[in-house]
Amino acid sequence: MPLLTLCLLAIVQGITEFLPISSSAHLILLHEWTGQNADALALDVAVHIGSVIAVVIYLRAEVAQVLRGLVQLLGGQRRAPEAQLALNLIWMTIPALVIGFALAASGLIDLLRSPVVIGVTMIVFGLWLWWVHRSSPEARPMADLNRGDVLRLGLWQAVALIPGVSRSGITMTAARLARFERHAAARISMLMSIPVTLSTGGYLGIKVVKEGMSGAQWTEVGLAALLAMVSAWVALVLMMRFLDRVSFTPYVVYRVLLGIVLLAVAL
Repeated sequence: MPLLTLCLLAIVQGITEFLPISSSAHLILLHEWTGQNADALALDVAVHIGSVIAVVIYLRAEVAQVLRGLVQLLGGQRRAPEAQLALNLIWMTIPALVIGFALAASGLIDLLRSPVVIGVTMIVFGLWLWWVHRSSPEARPMADLNRGDVLRLGLWQAVALIPGVSRSGITMTAARLARFERHAAARISMLMSIPVTLSTGGYLGIKVVKEGMSGAQWTEVGLAALLAMVSAWVALVLMMRFLDRVSFTPYVVYRVLLGIVLLAVAL
């Protein structure tokens, strides 16, 4: 794969993974635009792993709490705050894994990868984010997460398996709908991304290992992972730093404009 194309794919994945603008939609469109599909699977694994490393580093305090919570759960200490956080994260992840496996096994997921579907979901769920953020008060911190929130957030995250919905976008929207503060909504969404992204990367990684890769492909994968990690880190820092001033409106405008362009081209 040309070096410029590889860098473009990795950087776009890193930037869009945790912003509410759908990374999967951008990757699908870039693969179609560049015509580079031969190594797409291996590169998708690389950029997913690179981006999740960035969010683990950024949320290192929360990740440390989850790891301590997992140890507490194994020791039977279910009532400890860290254990509850880890348990909540597990429950939020299950719907996406179950539904994702079903869609992948049935082949339905491939039918959803069309410009029309992406265009519609970009517009609809972008406008929903705008409406929820304007109408829902910011009254709850991240520590206020309860079992009802966990169930709803997990189900909404599963909807993001449809390309163009945006996993980060819909989970931020659902958190804001539950009246979480915007920073809390963003941190909840990022924390939820870790097990799902690792699971996706692991599933795709198994397929890559079965297919086999050359030494040159491993070099490309390493470079893509590094670029995705750096670009994802920068995107996270900037989003959280400017969230108070710019809110989610610029992302909504971008989603709607891109959705209109996709529909115009497709139809």
